[in-house]
Amino acid sequence: MARARQTLERRQLGLALRRIREESGKTQQAAAEAIGRVRSRIVELEDGKGTLSREDLVGLLDFYGISGDERETVLALGAQARKRQRGRTYTDLLPGAFQRFADLEASATEISSYESGVLPGLLQSPGYVRAVIEECDGVWWDATTDAELEQRIAFRLERQERSLSPAESRSFRFVLTEDSLRAVVGSPEVMREQLQHLAAAIDTRDDLVVQVLEQDASRNPARGGGFTVFGFGDKGSPVGFSSTVFSPSTYHSNEADTTIMLRAFRGIQSLALDRDRSRRLVEQISKGG
Repeated sequence: MARARQTLERRQLGLALRRIREESGKTQQAAAEAIGRVRSRIVELEDGKGTLSREDLVGLLDFYGISGDERETVLALGAQARKRQRGRTYTDLLPGAFQRFADLEASATEISSYESGVLPGLLQSPGYVRAVIEECDGVWWDATTDAELEQRIAFRLERQERSLSPAESRSFRFVLTEDSLRAVVGSPEVMREQLQHLAAAIDTRDDLVVQVLEQDASRNPARGGGFTVFGFGDKGSPVGFSSTVFSPSTYHSNEADTTIMLRAFRGIQSLALDRDRSRRLVEQISKGG
């Protein structure tokens, strides 16, 4: 395994391999021994600062017992990780893109997110998650069976649990638009549950700041769009993600791009209600106001 600079592709590969290793119940030491390497090389790889030859990657996947589509996707990530140059916009065209988004999300120490018209995934109640997936089923993906639908819902709820674990030292900043609170997703009952879920998160999580951008707010630099910036402290540079309804996942790791995205986020924050006024508005809307 050659030493390499950290790039988004190497991060994605490392995060995928860490998740797979942990799910398989293997240690980093055992993984290193399986391919004839030292543990520090596996650490470097999982931190997104290393690459593997195809032969070593195949051996590692054999050790983890990975086959089928997931195996092919990881091998393709490995090929990208060996080629990518630092600081370019990256479009994820491989299968399982949402899993890699969740891996990146769960590894971030700081998340700054702006969404318009829909509540951020990490703040969605179980009923809201189900309603959103049911609305999209058969449209953005082929119609699923009941079992497949439940798997999608379970994945999104597990994603929340991974990222919002209170054991982690992290910070979350969300700005959401007022129309996302007033839109009826699923049913009025689902929305009441969702607003109560959101209010509880605001009340109980000191590491989570939610601000609401009112409908009549002017000078919004991201009107109609959405984006997230993941921060990693001293483990890596920030990564930006552009939200779209239908297109491949697009990430930005160039410092100039993430600086602009954070500047836009701070600008939107300055236009939004503060935490306390946002909390009162959530409660008001939940009561029909």
